[in-house]
This record gives sequence, C-alpha cells and structure tokens, in this order.
Amino acid sequence: MNKNHSRWLEPLLIQALSVFPVVVVAGARQVGKTTLVRDLCPGPKRKYYTLDSLDILSQAQENPDSLLEDLPVTLDEVQRAPELLLAVKRAVDRGRVAGGILLTGSANFSLLRSVADSLAGRAVYLELSPFCKGEWEGSRKSLDLIDGLFREKLDIDAWEGPRVDWRQMLCRGGFPPALEIEDDAARGMWFGGYVQTYLERDLRQLSNVGNLGDFQVLMRLAAGRTARLLNESDLARDAGISQPTCHRHMQWLEVGCLISRLEAFHANASSGMRKAKKLMWQDAGLAAWLAGIRSPEDVANRPDEGFWLEQAIFQTLQVWRGMDSSSRRITHWRDGGKRDVDFVLETPQGVVGVEIKASQKVTPSDCTGLRALSAAMPKGRPFLRGVVLHGGTEPRSMGEGIYALPWRSLV
Repeated sequence: MNKNHSRWLEPLLIQALSVFPVVVVAGARQVGKTTLVRDLCPGPKRKYYTLDSLDILSQAQENPDSLLEDLPVTLDEVQRAPELLLAVKRAVDRGRVAGGILLTGSANFSLLRSVADSLAGRAVYLELSPFCKGEWEGSRKSLDLIDGLFREKLDIDAWEGPRVDWRQMLCRGGFPPALEIEDDAARGMWFGGYVQTYLERDLRQLSNVGNLGDFQVLMRLAAGRTARLLNESDLARDAGISQPTCHRHMQWLEVGCLISRLEAFHANASSGMRKAKKLMWQDAGLAAWLAGIRSPEDVANRPDEGFWLEQAIFQTLQVWRGMDSSSRRITHWRDGGKRDVDFVLETPQGVVGVEIKASQKVTPSDCTGLRALSAAMPKGRPFLRGVVLHGGTEPRSMGEGIYALPWRSLV
C-alpha cells in the first residue's frame, strides 16, 4: 500500500493473522480492502484469489474445497459465494493453522446469520472503515487524542491545532478514489457511479430486492436523516413503502457496510431510557451526496448543519473503534426527558461522553446532557469525563470532569 496512506488497522490485522485460523476483513466496496491484504502479504507463499474473477467465482461455487487445498490463502470478495464459508469451516476443522485463511468481503459478515454460524469460534472479524482525514494524511494525532480521553489525566493543551474546513472534508468522504478527486463535480459523478454499482451489483448479490428505484429513494431519505434517531415508520411513510420493507432495506444497508445504527447506551437498566438507534453513515461523502450536498457551500446553507458536523466527526470515531472493535463501542444516550449525549465512547477503562457543537462558544447549558449521563452511571462503572467538542480554538475545563475542546483537532 502507498506509504502515504497506510491503514491504522494494519498492525491489528498482522496480530490477528498470528493467532486465528481465519481472519475476516469486512468493509464497503472501494474502501481499500484488496490493497490492504495484497500489500500486507505479498509474494508466492500466500495464494490470492478474488471472486470478482468469473472463473474463480465459478470454482468457489462448484468446488469450493479446491481453493483451500494450499494454505495460506487470501480469498477476496467472498460474499459472492456464501457456500465457500462451509468449505472454510471444513478446512479449519481438519487442522487449525494461524493465518491460514484470510477473507475479505463487501458485507458485514457478523450480521449475516448463516455466515456467523459457519465461522463461529473459528474467525475474528475486523472492520475496515473509509479513511478519516488523519489516516489519509498519515497523522495519528486524532487517534492519540481520542485515546487520551481515557487516560487518568487529560492533556487539554494537545487539543490545539490549525483551523480546518470540515465541510470540505465531509464532501470528500473517505473512499480512496473519491479522495483523489479534487473537483467537486467530478467527485459527484464518482459517487453517482458508486451508488449505481451498489444497487445493480452488490445489492443484488446480497438480497432479492424487487424495486431498485424504491431502494434508491430510501437511501436518499436516510442520508437526510444522518446523526438522528432512526424512526423506520416515518422513513417508510416518506419513502412510500411498508415498514417491514423499510426495515429490510435498512438491514441490507448495514450488511453492505454503508450505515451504522448506534445502539442506545444504558447506564442503568431500570432508568427507562429510549431504545431508538441513531443513524450514521460510514462514509460522510456518500451520505452528503445522497442528501443533495454537492459542495462545502451547500453544507453551510443547510438548517441541519450541526448534524452533518456530527457525521464528519464520526468518520474519525469509527476508524478508532475499528482498531479494537471487540472492546470499543460507540453508542448514544438519551434519558426520559430532553437530555442527550451525541456519542458515548466505551472501552474497558471506562466511559467518555462526547457532545458536538458547531458554535465557537460553550456555555454551562451545553454540558447538561453530560452531567446527567455522569449522574446516571451506576457504581463500579467509571464515567471518566465528558467533552464538548466546539468550533472555537481554546480548550478549557468546564468543571465536574467536563471539558470544552476544539473539534478541529479531530477533523
């Protein structure tokens, strides 16, 4: 892989290959999976086959065991032949070899029940998200800042940095081909082609969707609801489809690694908090294009600009989560009233609440949700701190373990 664009997931992938017999790297199409696995394990020792090749696909469907006779092997885009997973199970049961089988796919295998059952106890799943700005530019500062939120002492001075145009970052997204395009109009054409390919090829492989036009309408409406609580009944009504159809379509968007539905954080199981999920898109640029945003100026003119800032920051948070998805979680919090917290980050060390504000000034009222979350935490579950990420330049303490920090350091 280009040294200027190395992936933060790479060390975890190397470690996983030294321990597990099957390693699965999942992510949306064009996110960089093939480049990662081919550059990580070059040379003749590890065989490489892609199911995008029609002859390899035919072999995987008719005689899948033959692709696994000579290990180690990398099999790319395996969602195209689900029957191959049973052959993987048989190969592992015959003899476990660490790193013997490396799989990639443009689908979240952990959400496909048949696949998850086939590889249970045999595989580890890694999530490759679209690039965030720091990863693309080869700077780990944003990653270090998030990790720093979980340390005993917070270094608030580290949160100072140059001003950045988050709206431009939003429109560019994190797919490598789109990031290489400087012109907004040309990038828009690429996103248009991506959506058509997804609808006509990838989606058809995953499900038997009858009306692609309805599905595309749903995608656009869902993009306009990014960073908000997901109400599938309202979404179905606006899309002109039934609620069960809407539910299935949203599931396929999640399986296809295009969206994330963040669970509600439960500080206390008896608190009666709402269980609605929060909708986020894995690629900010794709979401923006689907919502009709074609330039940074379009973002600035929208009344829901604050939600798009959340989406831009999520681009970095999800890459951080993917580096240890077994122990890192991103959720959201809302109590029975109007108090909420945009993101709740969890690790074995504890919980950090994150509020996003587009304005440059932070007042005590902006900390209301974070204080309520802190008070709701049960004993034995540490609430490490709360942070309000704002558009200003000065980091400072707001008291009671809450800090106002510039979001520019993350984007």
